[in-house]
Parts: sequence; structure tokens; C-alpha cells
Amino acid sequence: MTDTKERVLDAAEKLFAEQGYAATSLRSIVAAAGVNLAAIHYHFRSKEALLEAVIMRRAAPTNRERLRLLEKCQKEAGSKPPALDKILEAFLAPTFRAVQDSVHAVQFMRLVARIHAEGDLLPQLLQSHFSEMLSNYTEACLRTLPHLTVEEFFWRVHFATGAVTQALRPPQRLAAITGHDTEISEAVLQRLINFLCAGFNAPMKNIKSRRAKCSVAS
Repeated sequence: MTDTKERVLDAAEKLFAEQGYAATSLRSIVAAAGVNLAAIHYHFRSKEALLEAVIMRRAAPTNRERLRLLEKCQKEAGSKPPALDKILEAFLAPTFRAVQDSVHAVQFMRLVARIHAEGDLLPQLLQSHFSEMLSNYTEACLRTLPHLTVEEFFWRVHFATGAVTQALRPPQRLAAITGHDTEISEAVLQRLINFLCAGFNAPMKNIKSRRAKCSVAS
């Protein structure tokens, strides 16, 4: 990768994480990277393509490791479905360990949280680059959680995403409440896995659709 391209990616990652995608202009990225606007158009063509490159620079190695770890836990389980905690660990551990090892990973997680909040670009990025990994994990989870419908499973994934994002944020607020210094660690990862296992394993009960409630009320 050229030095110019790397500088643009570094600057874009930092500014997208701090300001959000929509609020960050190409001119501000150019100024931070110390390059001209033509360099961005030459290497990335557009702001959206630049965001995609920023995300995949960090996410592609993580996704390969997730697939490797999922394959490993499936082989260890043999003909049985893998244990849910093992599936979750395979999915989450690469991210948590990257955050522990690199300040760049912490910044990247801030960017991911921003993209989740802005929302519009995320479905397209997931479909373009994460489909194989997400499909494999979905299939493994549904085998392990036969009591859940597909719809209910994805609702719980939606809730779990918020918990994961929160767990990867620097926990100053938690430290202020508990009086103990806290940091993203293996212990935090295990706490998160325990929490998510309880949520995914919870039985389906008292779930009524909004449409059903409206028809009764009318």
C-alpha cells in the first residue's frame, strides 16, 4: 500500500470516528492527511468507497480469524452443534484482543459505533463484505438454538449488537460507579459472553406482535 493511500486511510479513520461519516468532508480528510483532493479520487473514487476501504482494512483480517475459529469449534463439536459460548467467543475474541493490543483498534471501534448510529450505510457494507462470515455464524447459532425462530434470533442479534458496542467502549462511567479501574480485557469478554448466552438461551414467551395488539385495541 502506498504511503499516500495509508495516510488518507489513517486520517479518514480518525475523522470518521471523531465526527461521524456525514459530518466529515473530503477536504478535512485531505488537510489531515497532507495530500491533495486528487489523491482521494485516484485511490478511492468517492467518499463512500473511502469509508468502505477504511472499514475493510481492519475488518477483513478479523473476519478471516472469526471464520477460522468458528470452523475450529465446529470440528471440536463433531456431529453436535457447538456450544453457544464457544460460538460467541469465536466471533467476539478477535475484536476484543485487537482492541487490547492496538490503539488503532480502539479508534476503529469508535468508528464502527458511529456507523451503527448513522445506520444508512451499514446494511450495504454488511451485504458486500460480511455475508459469508455472518451466514456461517447464523447457521451455527440456529443449530445451537433450536427453540428460536429465525425472526426471534435476529431480534436478539439486534439487542446483542448494542451490548457488544457498549462493552467495547472505554468504561469510564462504570469505573466511576464501581470505584474500580476497569478496562477492556478477557474478563470483560467473558462477562459479555455470559450475558449474551443468557439472552439467546432465554425461552420465547409473552411475545405478541404489534399488529396483534392493535387489532385487539380496535
